[in-house]
Amino acid sequence: MSSNITDPKELNEDIRLDNTLRPLSFNEYVGQEKIKDNLNILIEAAKKRNEPIEHVLLYGNSGLGKTTLAHIISKEMGVNIKATSGPAIEKTGDLASILTNLQPGDILFCDEIHRLNKTIEEILYPAMEDFNLDIIIGKGPSAKTLQLELPHFTLIGATTRSGLISSPLRSRFGATYRLNFYEQLDIEKIIARSAKILKVNIENNNTLKLIAQCSRYTPRVANRLLKRVRDYSQVRTNDIVNEQTTKEALEMLEIDEYGLEPADRYILKTIIEKFGGGPVGLRTLAAASHEEPETITDVYEPYLLQIGFLDRTLRGRIATKLAYNHLDIKYDTKENKLF
Repeated sequence: MSSNITDPKELNEDIRLDNTLRPLSFNEYVGQEKIKDNLNILIEAAKKRNEPIEHVLLYGNSGLGKTTLAHIISKEMGVNIKATSGPAIEKTGDLASILTNLQPGDILFCDEIHRLNKTIEEILYPAMEDFNLDIIIGKGPSAKTLQLELPHFTLIGATTRSGLISSPLRSRFGATYRLNFYEQLDIEKIIARSAKILKVNIENNNTLKLIAQCSRYTPRVANRLLKRVRDYSQVRTNDIVNEQTTKEALEMLEIDEYGLEPADRYILKTIIEKFGGGPVGLRTLAAASHEEPETITDVYEPYLLQIGFLDRTLRGRIATKLAYNHLDIKYDTKENKLF
């Protein structure tokens, strides 16, 4: 049901846009100040010791800048970066091929690292700790183990589901950082920077604020909205992006002032109207709203929790008073029942 506009995951249409707008240094990277400060210390210390930076785990919702940080780290360290993902490494041979082709100091970036299978993880442990790769040749009693020495490299793992990473794998990362949703002012700065790169003429700061408040505090969504508003303005007002054309574009996209799209509102209405406001289990909600459980947990739920429209309990999901008010549905505060 998602229109993809507010989906924080990278879509095919975003690849070119993300590459164009991706910050190349910490100075260009807006927000996540504490993480940047910590990474700067980590990098400078590694440089002084003339060593690769230790393994880093980045976690947080999609679209918050984990991939960008990995590329900035590689640039600051002056080393190459090679990217892969958990689902892409299906066999031990896939991992062996990647690791044996790394140069000393290289960074291996693994997105969706929580989706690595257990066999791959077990081979990765000695590679991360001792920079050795154990390859088993043959089967049964005649099987032999061949140990290859690997160059000292850095693994940067990224995930949206940190709870699914096994404890042994998590313990092998020297530094772990959580990326949070961005502040409104930071999103405005990101949009202003992106507009300058894309040569979009934004009329005033109020227009920036309007786009930012609908961006779900996520840079990728902000850039995607800027692109859509730009397209609308090019057709209707000769390239000038102002408050009026921005409101019209957002209205056409059915995105409200909180950045909610029809699918968000439908999920909230489903909880309220079909389940009396909740609690309702994830699979039951997914079936009733015609969405996949993973789509609810990865795309809609993080932001609805962030803005206080949804609560997650042991018994299930609950729509809050703020959700009722936003949807203009009245309820009994004490009994939490519809009138």
